[in-house]
Amino acid sequence: MRQWWLAQLPSASRHAISRRNLYLLPTRAGWMLALTLLVLLVTSINFQLNLGFLLTFMLTGAALVSVGIGYRNLLGLQLELHAPEAQFAGQPLRLDLRLDNPSRRARYALGIRHYQGHELSLVDAPPQATTPMQLSTQAQQRGYQSLPAVLVETRFPLGVFRMWTVFRTTEKALVYPSPESHPPPLPLGLADAGSGSSTSLRASSGEFDGVRSYRRGDPLKLVVWKKAATSLATGNGHFVVRDNQHQAQQDLWLDASHCGLAEREAQLSRLTAWVLMADQQGLRYGLRLGAANAEQAADSGPAHRQACLRALALA
Repeated sequence: MRQWWLAQLPSASRHAISRRNLYLLPTRAGWMLALTLLVLLVTSINFQLNLGFLLTFMLTGAALVSVGIGYRNLLGLQLELHAPEAQFAGQPLRLDLRLDNPSRRARYALGIRHYQGHELSLVDAPPQATTPMQLSTQAQQRGYQSLPAVLVETRFPLGVFRMWTVFRTTEKALVYPSPESHPPPLPLGLADAGSGSSTSLRASSGEFDGVRSYRRGDPLKLVVWKKAATSLATGNGHFVVRDNQHQAQQDLWLDASHCGLAEREAQLSRLTAWVLMADQQGLRYGLRLGAANAEQAADSGPAHRQACLRALALA
């Protein structure tokens, strides 16, 4: 029933609390107060107790006034939820929630949580200010994941009525495949030369064979510093640089068909781990996911890593 009701609610990138989307029900304390007032009323009628009538009507009036105060405590607030940064499946997603209070009065005892959650975060909203909050949910499976609905409630001031609203956002989170826990080493023995031939790579050092002696005018970024450190230690001062003419032979291709796994999700999990390993080692690498998916050209750097992880998430 809750899921059906939640599906009927409109979704938006921003949520303004109004009377149309604000709901009200008594709390347990409210039901107990109602039962107590009923007993007081019946007793006062039977025994003609004027003080009993006075107490009953005063408590009833206070409870009814608290409804208006509670409504005013929520009306006019605005909620905005930003899409979180992409995460790997199984890791927590941090949701950045902005609570805007444009009015000149403060709002008190606001409880915020996931609609299906149980942990309630209490916060006060200062007047004419924005209150940032963070919620957390679990990244379940790769691809785009809809963010959970956010519930904002208050029981202010007496706690006998619960007023709440539900915010369904249109934002979605991108979830990468979970990397394999113990992946095999990178397939450094298979590097694509652009024409279908293969060239040998040094798996032990993590560097390619396409090097040559340093020449005056070569950019310092091409110097193989590991070998330079060894040369300086031995005293020969012989520097080597990466040879751009052999760059095509230095491209490592991560291919789904060479994973050694038949199950698709297991392939993506291993490729994700390989992408992270290749990026950590500073290698140039490309990604091939099959005929139905676009090929990621060989490159390196954070932007290329994000592009490959995104392709794996949406494969």
